[in-house]
Amino acid sequence: MTATTHTLLRAEGFSCPSCVRKIEKALDALPGVSSAKVHFETQRIEVDHDLQRSTVQDLIDAVAGVGYTARASAF
Repeated sequence: MTATTHTLLRAEGFSCPSCVRKIEKALDALPGVSSAKVHFETQRIEVDHDLQRSTVQDLIDAVAGVGYTARASAF
């Protein structure tokens, strides 16, 4: 059985709601990601994923790959 981890990221650099879907799509494409939700107003990204298949750095890199900055957040 795989353990799912809930990771919270803080995002920077997006200024329009259409950016949200671009980030979610990039995260959803990663192996082991079961859910990715971007909150435009607070610039938070919540991701449920299998940590053995996609690390937090993989998530950050995926966001960077579509032109935005993200960092791990404790809350």
